[in-house]
Amino acid sequence: MDCKEFEKLIPLYLKNNIDYEVMEAFQDHMNSCESCKEELSIQFLVQEGMRHLEKGDSFDLDEEFRLRLLQSRRIHARRGFFIGLVQWIITFIFFLCGAAIIIIFG
Repeated sequence: MDCKEFEKLIPLYLKNNIDYEVMEAFQDHMNSCESCKEELSIQFLVQEGMRHLEKGDSFDLDEEFRLRLLQSRRIHARRGFFIGLVQWIITFIFFLCGAAIIIIFG
């Protein structure tokens, strides 16, 4: 993923609307590109700051941004775990079917 692609995805990221494969590339790029991470931070701060100002809330945007990044990492990790689990289950089912075929027609 390059910086232009990353910047186009920021609004989707802020709305939690990125699929697993794209999120993986998004996070990899963010972790390797300080300027894109800064751009994400700026857009997050602007969006969340405006929301809080409209509500009249008090807020700590730096802490909210840190929590948001942590949350997206956790979601990404859980999705990866479940995808791996499903792949393992499917492999196991094929193994059982193969064993049953060998036993029956052996």
